[in-house]
Amino acid sequence: MKISLNWLADYITHLPKEEQLSDILTEIGLEVEGVEKVESIKGGLEGVVVGEVLTSEKHPNADRLSVNEVDTGGDGPLHIVCGAPNVTAGQKVLVAVVGTALYDKDGKAWKIKKSKIRGALSEGMICAEDELGLGDDHSGILVLPDNIEIGTLAKDYFGVSTDTVFDIGLTPNRSDATSHIGVAKDLVASLIVNHKFDGALNLPSVDHFSISDRVSDISVEVMNSEACPGIREWLSRI
Repeated sequence: MKISLNWLADYITHLPKEEQLSDILTEIGLEVEGVEKVESIKGGLEGVVVGEVLTSEKHPNADRLSVNEVDTGGDGPLHIVCGAPNVTAGQKVLVAVVGTALYDKDGKAWKIKKSKIRGALSEGMICAEDELGLGDDHSGILVLPDNIEIGTLAKDYFGVSTDTVFDIGLTPNRSDATSHIGVAKDLVASLIVNHKFDGALNLPSVDHFSISDRVSDISVEVMNSEACPGIREWLSRI
């Protein structure tokens, strides 16, 4: 069974850290068989920031390349060689700085390195949407609206979500833990008893739930009242 850390955090305040939580779940009979990081975009766009192209000049030694100065909000502009046909000065763009890990279509990681391309210094990469996992377009770099602040983290701009998912080996006797609410209840009980827990369990409100009809048109015939003691009393209550 898969249990989301983000989902548990919706139900439990002051949730323990991931490593401790994994041990506690196992202690209460919900053995954690694996832990997986889940991201809405592979890599989480870590190391990718919004920059502004200050200048864009033709590469002196390559017809299809340009040499650009890009302000990413750091100490000074970055010099970046780019092969996209649509890069021009004044654009807001997404820049993968040196050390950033990007992923190809097969999910294989590769890192941005400081290098020289045809003799020109390149200190990052101005990205197209397919290079960031944002789409399939590779016709040119991704150009952002002008009002975005330089230095904005791409993960914040695109609302990248991350989660930790616990893979629990649920045994047949633990039907109480077949939901996130069930796991949250059991977890809080253990935290209170064994770990001096000072948080709280916050279950979804059911205040607005109502039953509009309590009358059931079901007929029941008792074939053998001796085989089922108390059945007549129970039937009189429904």
